[in-house]
Amino acid sequence: MELDIQAMRTTTPGCAGDVMHLNNAGASLMPSPVLEAIKEHLDLESRIGGYEAAVEAADAIEGFYLHVAAMIGGHPDEVAFLDSATRAWLAVFHAMDWKPGDVVLTARSEYNANMVSFLHAQRRQGIELQLVPDAEDGTIDLVALAAMIGPRTRLICLSHMPTNDGLINPAAMVGQIAAAHGIPFLLDACQSAGQMPLDVSTLGCTMLSATGRKYMRGPRGTGFLWVRRDWLDRLVPHALDIRSASWSGVNEYEIAADARRFELWEASIAGQIGLGCAARYALDVGIEPMWNRIRMLSEHLRSSLSDLSGITVHDRGTEKSGIVTFSHAMLSSPEIVARLRSVHSINTSVSACQLTRFALISGGTTHMVRASIHAYNTVEELDALIEALDAMTGNKGASLSHANKNDNKSPLQPSLGVEQ
Repeated sequence: MELDIQAMRTTTPGCAGDVMHLNNAGASLMPSPVLEAIKEHLDLESRIGGYEAAVEAADAIEGFYLHVAAMIGGHPDEVAFLDSATRAWLAVFHAMDWKPGDVVLTARSEYNANMVSFLHAQRRQGIELQLVPDAEDGTIDLVALAAMIGPRTRLICLSHMPTNDGLINPAAMVGQIAAAHGIPFLLDACQSAGQMPLDVSTLGCTMLSATGRKYMRGPRGTGFLWVRRDWLDRLVPHALDIRSASWSGVNEYEIAADARRFELWEASIAGQIGLGCAARYALDVGIEPMWNRIRMLSEHLRSSLSDLSGITVHDRGTEKSGIVTFSHAMLSSPEIVARLRSVHSINTSVSACQLTRFALISGGTTHMVRASIHAYNTVEELDALIEALDAMTGNKGASLSHANKNDNKSPLQPSLGVEQ
């Protein structure tokens, strides 16, 4: 399938604006079909009422389950709609019947928010978190992972594409190891869903969580959870209501048989329709050709950044994603991001180093600039970023003479929006 870049840009209103958007790992620009579907449903709600609009939109709501399932190679009854990837991840993580001493294995590149959840469960429920060492390229060490599995191991968790490492963890190999030991495998596909082709059977995961706002190009406040059919009955949601269970008697209730056991009654119907539309749009455009273009563009950017004096690219991994992270020896990452936005109208983001990247933090780099590329971006846009960085770093002047490497430790202005 050929990728029609001009069509992608024409159907992306943000591409016609004055802003160059390189913050797709934060939130991508929505395409017109997604935006229109959301607006149409909100307009319907305003005219006939929210409950009544949901009845009329029944087919579009069901379309969410069909399109998301098709995008990841699953079944519609294995998919649940939630308001974020975090909510999806938490819903299934806390559906495990944790006992004191249960062990969770995860990579050193794990997402900071997931790390907080692990530690919270460790404090409240007595589980034990164990970090698997990195391989030489920064990905999870598969040999070490297999060796660390023991009788108390209850779950393997992995961020497929870490938030600011650029690397892609070998999820399918982790899935094979998990299956060989009979251990469930929870994959955080927050950055990979919509960016690269995903097939849950090939990945070998038991559960998968993702967001709508990143590479899927859906609306904010949306996410989804996928749970393999044979594991649904083994997971009891932490919270239930009349969406996830039915009250069958004074002291009786029955949990939904499918993945909708993880949903709650109240949800953004417009958001759900929009996310389903985004999944369908990605399938129609072609995830494989988008992925090929993202890789080409990101390698072009990494190569160009490496030619700039004072810039260090921090991406790891043998195979890399469209997330490119870097810092400057003299200018702080918050300052670079702020000037790119205010002076050059280029959107990037400040990304905090994972706490497990001790080498960077101990060297004074606690934050990095993250430029994240989607298929609708162009080489010309990336070259404009390089030109802006070259001008910025080559003309530091008096106003920047105070900056040094340790400025990466300085407090961030709220308007900069540290992205995770």
